[in-house]
Amino acid sequence: MAANPGLVTVFGASGFLGRYVVRALTARGWRVRAAVRNPHTAHELKVVGDVGQVQLMQANLRFPASVARAVEGSDAVINLVGVLFESGRQTFEALHVGGPDVIGEACAAAGITNVASVSAIGANVDSKSDYARTKGEGEAALREHVPTADILRPSILFGPEDDFFNRFAGLTSFAPALPLIGGGKTTFQPVYVEDVANAVAVSVTQGSTGETFELGGPNTYTFKELLQFILETVDKKRILAPIPWFAANMMGFGGEMSGALPFVKPFLTRDQVENLKVDNVVSDDAKGFEALGIRPETIEAIVPTYLSKYRKYGQFYEKRKVVDDAA
Repeated sequence: MAANPGLVTVFGASGFLGRYVVRALTARGWRVRAAVRNPHTAHELKVVGDVGQVQLMQANLRFPASVARAVEGSDAVINLVGVLFESGRQTFEALHVGGPDVIGEACAAAGITNVASVSAIGANVDSKSDYARTKGEGEAALREHVPTADILRPSILFGPEDDFFNRFAGLTSFAPALPLIGGGKTTFQPVYVEDVANAVAVSVTQGSTGETFELGGPNTYTFKELLQFILETVDKKRILAPIPWFAANMMGFGGEMSGALPFVKPFLTRDQVENLKVDNVVSDDAKGFEALGIRPETIEAIVPTYLSKYRKYGQFYEKRKVVDDAA
């Protein structure tokens, strides 16, 4: 294991990306203080790394005192908190803007300048999407307190627990068609969650300097191409049905209504529809993985390893054409 670089506080450590970030940090020798709202749901983090290398602490971004306690004595701080849709008090304003503001204020008060925060490609204070707008405002709020904070903006994340490839592959189990929102022309640059986690770990290990990194995978795809890739991977034939933007907004409204029910995750919201109108790719002049010394993985190398469960007979299923060729 690498030499101990110090103590790092990670907000949002129990999330999809957070679990990979904690692993990447412990591999580099960091002691990790995992600051989460509900520590009793994150016990699996304690077995990452050596005994005692990861400690859980209760912290809620809506309570500045708990945030101040969480960063006390830390050498670095990482913010991974974010939501794709609003639910109750977990709003975009509270988490994407208020969160970075509170974390930045606590870091400034504690004299912590080594800070990394994960935002999103498309973050823009002038965006029509509330998600993208608040992400942009959150970046500005954090940098107002800590100018040396690094901002990392990934495209859509993929990995075994992702909410994109798994969602649409799951749809093939019962739906005769998959929706091409807006005709499926929006482009994406899917990025492996482990690569993003390593980028975050590199940022704080080498020390943040106020840079912004846009993190995308090595290839760009249209929404339609991604759905075609999913169908090919799970070896199923489904209709790809174009959904005009006005119809997509109606679907989003229906998703918001269903999402108002307890424990129901909306399939689509109107704000997500707004986001889908803008390409989600790395800017031509942006710093990316290369600046951090990381070579990102492709969806072709990783996604099939965890979508096999959606095939007709699971991971042991062989595609018909492969069997025929062998015969």
